[in-house]
Amino acid sequence: MPILTSIIGMMVLISVAVLFSSNRRQINLRTVIGAFILQATLGAFVLYIPAGRRALAALSDGVSSIISYGQVGTDFIFGGLVSDKMFDLFGGAGFVFALRVLPAIVFFSSLIAVLYYLGIMTVIINIIGGGLHKLLGTSRTESLSATANIFVGLTEAPLVIRPYLPTMTRSELFAVMCGGAASIAGSILAGYALLGVKLEYLLAASFMAAPGGLLFAKLLLPETEKVMSSEEIAEHDAGYEKPANLIDAAAGGAASGMQLAMNVGAMLLAFIALIAMLNGLLGYAGSLFDYPQLSLELILGWVFSPVAYLLGIPWSEANFAGSLIGQKFILNEFVAYSNLSPYLHPDADVAAAGLVVLSEHTKAVISFALCGFANISAVAILLGGIGSLAPSRRKDVAQLGFKAVCAGTLSNLMSAALASFFLAL
Repeated sequence: MPILTSIIGMMVLISVAVLFSSNRRQINLRTVIGAFILQATLGAFVLYIPAGRRALAALSDGVSSIISYGQVGTDFIFGGLVSDKMFDLFGGAGFVFALRVLPAIVFFSSLIAVLYYLGIMTVIINIIGGGLHKLLGTSRTESLSATANIFVGLTEAPLVIRPYLPTMTRSELFAVMCGGAASIAGSILAGYALLGVKLEYLLAASFMAAPGGLLFAKLLLPETEKVMSSEEIAEHDAGYEKPANLIDAAAGGAASGMQLAMNVGAMLLAFIALIAMLNGLLGYAGSLFDYPQLSLELILGWVFSPVAYLLGIPWSEANFAGSLIGQKFILNEFVAYSNLSPYLHPDADVAAAGLVVLSEHTKAVISFALCGFANISAVAILLGGIGSLAPSRRKDVAQLGFKAVCAGTLSNLMSAALASFFLAL
C-alpha cells in the first residue's frame, strides 16, 4: 500500500507545481525530468541499493564520530550535567536540550568555517555544482548555490554566488531561494541527530534536496529570460574578510555557531510557550462545545493528514504525521522534530505514555518530510539574507519569498514520498 500511495503522492506534488506554474509552456522538460530522475536516483541508491545503503551507513558513522568529538568540548564545559548519570537520576528529563543539542551547533559551525578556510568546501561545491549544471542544464550559478545548500544554510549559500546576484534572472534568483528553503545547514544537522533523528535519513534528505529544490523551482517559475553566461566560478571574493589564519576561522565559526544556537534556543522557548498558551485558549473554546481536547496540533493534524497519507503513511498514523508537517510549515522544523523526538528513542515506551505508536516506516518518512528550512518565517530570513547581499533584488525576494517556501515544502515532501517508496520495496 505505501508503494501505491507514495506514487500517487509524487504525481500530486508534481501536478500542484504545474498547476501553480507562472508559465507552463516555458517549463524545460529536460531540467525538470532530469532533476526528478536525479532526486529519485539518489533516493534509490542510499535507501534501496545495498551498496548505496552501505555507503550511507559509512558516511553516517563518520558524521557520528565527528559529533562525538564535539561532545568532548561539551563535557569539558558542562561536566556531569551532560553525563549519562543524569538519565539514572531524572529519566527522560535528564536530556537537557540546551546542554546536549545546542553545543553541537557551535562545534559544527566552527568545523565548517575551518573547511571553508582550507578550501575543501569550495572544491566540493564546485565539483558537485558543475555536475548539476551539466546534467540538468541549469545555470552554473543556481547549480552552485543548490550544491552549497547541502552543507550550509539558506543565508550562507548565496555567498558562493554573491557577485552574480544583482544580474541573475528572476527564475535563477527563485531557484537560489528554493534551494535554501528545501535544505538544512550542516551545523543544524548535528542538532537534529541528537534529538534522535537517524543520520542516514538526514544525510540522504540533504543530498536529495539539491535536485528537489531545482525541480520545483523550474516548475513554478520556468526560465523565460536570457541567462547571462559566466566563466567557471572558482574561489572568489564572497563579500566578507577572509580569516587571518586557521585559528581565526575556527573562532569566527564558533562565534557564528553560538549566535545560531542562541537563536534556536530562544526561538524554541518562545514558540513552545506560545503554542502552550494557544492550546489553553483553544481548549477553553473547545470546552464550550464539549470538546476540551481541541489544540493546534489537532487542527494541523486534520488539515495535513491527507498530505501525510499521500506520502505512504498509514491513515491511523496520518493525523499525527500531518500535525508535524503542519508545525514545520507554520512554525519551523526544530519545533516539529522536537515533538517527534520522544517517538524516536529506542527505549521510549510511547504506548505506556499514551502516545501514538509509530511504525519505523512512518518515522523514516516523517524524518524526510521535516528535513528543510521551508517555513513561513524563512521568508523574512531570505529577505534579510539575500536582500543584504543584493539590495537591488529585495523587491524580487519579497515577491517570491512565500512561493519559494512552498517550493521548498514540495521538495521536502517529494523526498519523503520517494523515501516511502524505496523503503517499502
